[in-house]
Amino acid sequence: MSALFTPYRIGALELRNRIVIAPMCQYSADEGRATDWHLIHLGNLALSGAGLLIIEATAVSPEGRISPDDLGLWSDETERALGRVLESVRRYSDMPISIQLAHAGRKASTYSPWKGSGQIGPREPRGWRTVAPSAISFGDGENPPAALDREGLAAIRHAFVEAARRSARMGFDAIQLHGAHGYLLHQFLSPLANRRDDEYGGSLENRMHFPLEIFDAVRNVFPAERPVSIRVSGTDWAEGGWDLDQTIEFAKALAARGCSAINVSSGGLTPCQKIPVGPGYQVPLARAVKAATGMPTVAVGLITEFNQAEAVIGTGDADFVALARAILYNPRWPWHAAAHFGATVRAPNQYLRSQPSRYRHLFDD
Repeated sequence: MSALFTPYRIGALELRNRIVIAPMCQYSADEGRATDWHLIHLGNLALSGAGLLIIEATAVSPEGRISPDDLGLWSDETERALGRVLESVRRYSDMPISIQLAHAGRKASTYSPWKGSGQIGPREPRGWRTVAPSAISFGDGENPPAALDREGLAAIRHAFVEAARRSARMGFDAIQLHGAHGYLLHQFLSPLANRRDDEYGGSLENRMHFPLEIFDAVRNVFPAERPVSIRVSGTDWAEGGWDLDQTIEFAKALAARGCSAINVSSGGLTPCQKIPVGPGYQVPLARAVKAATGMPTVAVGLITEFNQAEAVIGTGDADFVALARAILYNPRWPWHAAAHFGATVRAPNQYLRSQPSRYRHLFDD
């Protein structure tokens, strides 16, 4: 039997296989509200046969958006819009769905990729003043963020809690916290972005303090039987920055608090990063975290081939593989992988006739 297509249980959540659809920003929201694009996009992916679908980074406050076009969950309006999408998708798919809750910190207030990326200044249309652990800009020439004071920290904790409550009310099967790619929680972890001299900065224990507070706060209000996981950057790929040893200590602290799973990515904290990009280049990071903690672990990053994904699971390097651009390019990647390994996937009744004769037993009964 293919390791990639063996089921896995996280808490009360049963996943049919080890394929996770990674959260991917679409930059297509209307002032934080999900649109028909999200219905089309997520509906398509929910028919892919993957084990779990994670919705893109969803900001817990307007100032936490990466761009003005990002998805949000901070008001009744944003909840209704996303709820409509979720209800429609679930009408035709029983794939478990997680939401990724996020705050972009100093990397907020940027243009959408096809509009030029780069920071939108606080005095420019649709721009705002960003916040961060310390008043250190992400890139040269950018407007520096405001260093968060205690009131600001409390407001962000409250925003995560309220978004988690909304997520529970909407019926999401799981929550993933975004602690990677240079966004706010990662900024607190990395000494390159966090130069505070209070209990939230300095030592590793102090730098982990605020992200762990956020995890605890979300875990406390989300139903106990539903998983809360986190995505981390295993390393900054930069001298003096966050690295694998620190990631392992952070993961151990999360595991002790009941974290359900950890998705190990990398980078995004500094433009000075030097990433050795290649197929499966982040898998060793996931392997090390899993070996040190035993926590269910997700590997991600240039995992594109069927045998490559099978090897990650079969060798025990990780418990899941996450697909992003690969599944946008080929939204039936899990179908084709199942056919390759002689496994099965769930398909909607409307598509059962598409099963090729040479793969007569591809679809679950």
